[in-house]
Amino acid sequence: MSSPTPDRLASEIRRVVAQDNCSGCGMCAAAFGRVRMTTVGGFQRPVVVGSPSANDRDERDRFRRSCPGKVIRAGAEPGVERHPYFGPVLSAWTGWATDAELRRRGSSGGVLSALVALLASEGEIVAGAAADTRDPRRSVSVTITTREQALASAGSRYAPCAPTERLSDSNVGALVGKPCEVMGIRSDSGNRDVAPLLLSFFCAGVPNQQATDQLVQTLGVPVGETVSDLWYRGRGWPGNFTVERPDGTELSMSYDESWGRHLGPTVQWRCRVCPDGVGESADVAVGDFWHSKADGSPDFDESEGRSVVLVRTRRGQELLARAVERGAIVVEPVNLQDVLAVQPYHFTRRKYMVGRILGNALAGARTPRMRGFRLIWLARKSPFRVWHEILGTRRRRRAWTKSIRGHNSSS
Repeated sequence: MSSPTPDRLASEIRRVVAQDNCSGCGMCAAAFGRVRMTTVGGFQRPVVVGSPSANDRDERDRFRRSCPGKVIRAGAEPGVERHPYFGPVLSAWTGWATDAELRRRGSSGGVLSALVALLASEGEIVAGAAADTRDPRRSVSVTITTREQALASAGSRYAPCAPTERLSDSNVGALVGKPCEVMGIRSDSGNRDVAPLLLSFFCAGVPNQQATDQLVQTLGVPVGETVSDLWYRGRGWPGNFTVERPDGTELSMSYDESWGRHLGPTVQWRCRVCPDGVGESADVAVGDFWHSKADGSPDFDESEGRSVVLVRTRRGQELLARAVERGAIVVEPVNLQDVLAVQPYHFTRRKYMVGRILGNALAGARTPRMRGFRLIWLARKSPFRVWHEILGTRRRRRAWTKSIRGHNSSS
């Protein structure tokens, strides 16, 4: 009796998921036809269907090289200087969309939405994420070919979604994705000129879908009641988490409270040990360029949105130049030290990430390999803070593992 054919790709994918190292980026679904993304425990996870192909060994090796759950690579661009906290930066700007509606709908200055609208006007098909029109509590991947679709998809979606799955359509020429998503696609393509144009944004992690559902209930909308729209922020800067009922009434909560008390605490484990929240592998990465309070901390009071725009590649530079020339956005140079001051989360996360990695290991868990971030060098002068991160991460990881086991045993 012959032994069953080994399914090397499926085994490798299951191992990443079992180790809590899957970010739900969807790279494997974009690369391999028999991988599908589905929601498991409130997060996007890959499921392998069918039998292994004749190239199963090669597919496994390709997955190992490209999956951000296996290895997290720092961005690198020939001839471009690398910033220790922001990665390769060809040029840095602050700016906003000139289209007032795009600027207001976007999460900060509407720059990403303006770039997407520009690409659509040039005939490009752009993959991104938007609210599910059937149930806006959910986020879904979409393709964008018009300004109206760019407007409809504007604003952050703090919920699981994998727009990379749209890249199975060879006509898609650009992707708006989380840092892990653009990293996976960049690693898989191996060539900046062959990969789709990659646009990303500053990311603090992916919350559990159940957090959105519970937040909607907290605002007074029962389970099962229809909502006509839901947005996490935008329509102002930073904007509020808002649920709209079919009669047009709105229920909302501030960005600070909705993220800080409800969504942020449910971020998946893989995101908590990620050194790249700034989209190092993108052609262009965009974040909030917050105003500062008197003490130097970010000011979340409502105002006109403005973005920080990090151009990382020559393709990105060409796109930004076209956007400025055609009047889609206005920009002015920005000092990266000023950006660090109003983005303290990304600064501290990377600076002390080595402590999180060690704490994760002491809790008996595995972390993806990390290449090119120089994490030990960044933390070398802060041993006490690193020790604090080690102890805190070990405690949190053990609690996370216990909660997962409890969920699995009760399901």
